[in-house]
Amino acid sequence: MGQSIFFDCKRSEKDYVEEYSMQLTLASKTQKAKMYLDDRDLDQSDAFGKQEVKSVTLARPNIFVIIEASFAPEDIMGVTYPAGTVSTHITLDPVTGKLKKVEKIQGGILGASLGNGTHVSEETCFPAKIPFKPQ
Repeated sequence: MGQSIFFDCKRSEKDYVEEYSMQLTLASKTQKAKMYLDDRDLDQSDAFGKQEVKSVTLARPNIFVIIEASFAPEDIMGVTYPAGTVSTHITLDPVTGKLKKVEKIQGGILGASLGNGTHVSEETCFPAKIPFKPQ
């Protein structure tokens, strides 16, 4: 397994604040790059859709992460939503703690609720007490 980097993060929106842990694992010769939020693997696939961490790139001082997701059409409480996709590009500067997330949403329940197009948000993520831990 590749080298892992650990962060303590905070997301704020209006009066809502969420704290979470993030683990980024760089790709190795035998394993793809991985991302975990609160120990939950972001690579997910089921009948409702698929989400995959495409890359984790260390380009000092920044870390770049690309995540692709696609969702099947769904019917929720009598409302039908078409299939949708989300492409997420994350830039994290561990020195300043600035995490910038650019999400391109097209269709699906997210397109209906947040609107299709590009959405930009910022969070803070600082290295955890043990920032590097070989697996």
